[in-house]
Amino acid sequence: MNPVGRPPVTHLLYLHGFRSSPRSAKAQRTAAWVREHHPALAWWCPQLPASPAQAMALLREGVRGWPAERTGVIGSSLGGFYATELAQSIGARAVLLNPAVDPARDLVRYIGENRAWHSDDAFFFRSEYIDELRSIGPTPLRSAQDLYAVIAKGDEVLSWVEMAQRYAACRQCLIEGGDHALSDFEAHLPSVMDFLGLALSSTSEPASTRPVPTPPR
Repeated sequence: MNPVGRPPVTHLLYLHGFRSSPRSAKAQRTAAWVREHHPALAWWCPQLPASPAQAMALLREGVRGWPAERTGVIGSSLGGFYATELAQSIGARAVLLNPAVDPARDLVRYIGENRAWHSDDAFFFRSEYIDELRSIGPTPLRSAQDLYAVIAKGDEVLSWVEMAQRYAACRQCLIEGGDHALSDFEAHLPSVMDFLGLALSSTSEPASTRPVPTPPR
């Protein structure tokens, strides 16, 4: 399933969704899988700022110097939107988990104060963030072969039809039922890692010694 001619990734970035964090179930499970099976992998799962412009700036700086051919990005929901735009711009591979297609449209109703899922922390989603999202995308997919979309038809937050249409030229896993959180993520983790060249039969190469940045708090 790994795209033809692509080596296994040695650098892996995980991007959480709106109101989520690195403490999400999928992020934690992926981190545990990496520790168990590919401990030499350079792993980064940052807490993303509420500002889309700041989030993308953080990500671009964080992966600066990472080898594009060996970089993989996994993004969930809003993180899938960011992952798509980042990976396509640098030539990396990306796995999109119920990815947001048009967050500038969908997040208008969240303008104002919000609560994070995994803490009692409040954050303010500003009206100008909608314009920031529009400036990021969605852009045309230039390297569809480098994208793999995992889409649950039972997603109660986003339209699975819209997701499937957006990523029609890409590899897809259409799940009958399911939910937005991909509660059955464990069942799909092998295909996710296989797409990145990290199947359990693969041997990862040593990662770059460049330190993985710590996001600002």
